[in-house]
Amino acid sequence: MSNATLGVLYVHSAPSALCPHVEWAVAGVLGAPAALQWTPQPAEPGTYRCELSWQGPAGTAAALTSALRGWERLRFESTEEPTAHTEGARYSSTPSLGVFHAVIGTHGDVMVHEDRLRAAMARAAAHGTDLDDELQTLLGRPWDDELEAFRHAGDGAPVRWLHQVG
Repeated sequence: MSNATLGVLYVHSAPSALCPHVEWAVAGVLGAPAALQWTPQPAEPGTYRCELSWQGPAGTAAALTSALRGWERLRFESTEEPTAHTEGARYSSTPSLGVFHAVIGTHGDVMVHEDRLRAAMARAAAHGTDLDDELQTLLGRPWDDELEAFRHAGDGAPVRWLHQVG
């Protein structure tokens, strides 16, 4: 598979009625059945969590995010390792904040491109807001803050590997 990469889909919380829909959406993106191993999410009783490690073409994390975004009460993250020709990516989604996207460098750092930094400085100057708040948003801090309790609740959860067929 040319331009193949690895990634992980973390579904941090999904209501039980939504779990089969998540599986169908993931299977549609990956082109293979995705019988996910759901475990209760203690951070939000009545919801479930799962993790899926995948291998597929660059852009798979974006495709997974597009398939899952906008579903009420669904919290998830989708990551993708960089390749020789593409940057890595991390997508985070929460019901209250929507989707966050970050470019991830080869060492796992969030990389913020120059134009985004300039826009943050311009917003802070134009609106009299704190530049630190703008930079924290560029780094995904509000999403990290909201998801942290859900991440810790998943420590030790089983992980399943799925290789994209197509």
